[in-house]
Amino acid sequence: MKLMPEREFSATDSSDGNPSAWKVLIIDDEPEVHEVTELVLGDFEFEGRPLEFLHAHSASEARSLLKAHDDIAVVLLDVVMESEQAGLELVHFIRRDLGNHFIRIVLRTGQPGQAPEREVVADYDINDYKEKTELTSERLFTTMYATLRAYRDVMIIETNKRGLERVIECSAEIFSHQTSPAFASAVLEQIINLLGVDRGALYCKATNSGISPDGLVIQAATGHYRDLINSPASQALPERILSSLKMAWTDKRSVISEDHYVLHFTDSRQSESLLYVGETYRLHEVDHQLLEVFCTNVSIAFENLSLHQELTESQTEMLCLLAGVAETRSLETANHVRRVGELAALLAHSYGLDEQQVEVIRLAAPLHDIGKIGIPDAVLNKPGPHSDQERRIMRSHVDIGAEMLSVSNRPLFKAATEIARDHHENWDGSGYPRGIQGEEISLAGRIVALADVCDALGSKRCYKSAWPEEKVRQYLLEQRGRKFDPQLVDFLMDQWEEVGRLRERMPD
Repeated sequence: MKLMPEREFSATDSSDGNPSAWKVLIIDDEPEVHEVTELVLGDFEFEGRPLEFLHAHSASEARSLLKAHDDIAVVLLDVVMESEQAGLELVHFIRRDLGNHFIRIVLRTGQPGQAPEREVVADYDINDYKEKTELTSERLFTTMYATLRAYRDVMIIETNKRGLERVIECSAEIFSHQTSPAFASAVLEQIINLLGVDRGALYCKATNSGISPDGLVIQAATGHYRDLINSPASQALPERILSSLKMAWTDKRSVISEDHYVLHFTDSRQSESLLYVGETYRLHEVDHQLLEVFCTNVSIAFENLSLHQELTESQTEMLCLLAGVAETRSLETANHVRRVGELAALLAHSYGLDEQQVEVIRLAAPLHDIGKIGIPDAVLNKPGPHSDQERRIMRSHVDIGAEMLSVSNRPLFKAATEIARDHHENWDGSGYPRGIQGEEISLAGRIVALADVCDALGSKRCYKSAWPEEKVRQYLLEQRGRKFDPQLVDFLMDQWEEVGRLRERMPD
């Protein structure tokens, strides 16, 4: 099993910013070698950090220490101990069994003939080879500087590599969110994952474009700031945080401080947002670099999200206008199809569909009666009951609509085709055009059938007056398990108040 170290490296390598020691493991079966080495290097420092010595007098003892300490920087290793090959076998243990390629290994031997330097350097992954007789005080200092410098560089490269891998993983996560609230929350969560910040992060957005930073509102937050969501930033945050937010807002740039970071970004509509990370957490240079890369990705994703939302809103508007053409011909209102879309989305969400599926149904539902475009006005707007012939003509709008929409293979139009075809089918099989029943009817069709009737009964039509709310509710309950999917009726009853709120927001 590989025991590759998973620790991160920094210039200080301690949470409080104070220098911690470089760990040096001395492995030698001669006690005086341990004593002399520690004596010579007792006051040694590299980049302001002292040495911490660990001691092993045998290869087996060394194995235990190497397993217990994954942050050893340098090993000073005797070649001959329990056996003539004990030291070289230990090199294999470090590199192959532990999978640790970061520790700098310096072989020291008093019997160079037992392990010739050329063969050892060629065959083993070591970093230096010294005879004990040549390791004077000066040479030992020089060797330690060289090996620690190499260890530092290797660890910085590895930390950057792992950091960039996390940036890619975190970026992939935020790219998957298609709504602003979910996007903001994902960014905050991934920043926390990226840096391991304990205190939390927050996301501020202006309520209106062009206002002062005093108008910023906290729209998403994690950790200690979670309770501040929807609060004005100027009232909820301490002055030191506000100062950085105002600086980023005023200068239209990101602000890096010693213990926090503020990202400023603007979408295609010139709407400005600020993301704050930190407080009581010391950001190291590597953290800054990772944040810069990550936040560049965030800015790109935020712009893409804004463009996606704008495209979605345009698409929704176009679909509703298209659906409204059919509704207008039947003297109904465009807001009917909008309300049907919202009610269908409500039911789809209650049914447990995912966010993308709910959105597809929201957009496709308004097209349920698009086939009315092909129905003559005399039949479509007749105030009285239809004759058998007129009823057949009227019912043909289902086939007309399904045929119109089936020309596209896109998920939206596939759903719209199902809806146009199935929204007059009944749960008990008494509907049309196919007379199918129960779950033979597509879920999208069952959802829109209920949403359409619910809204139509509460609306005025050329052939009827609007029904009172209680009468609509009673009818839907009576048709539970007959005309409508009983589970969907239950979902609608659980959220009945939303029906009234929708009509208030989108009146006829």
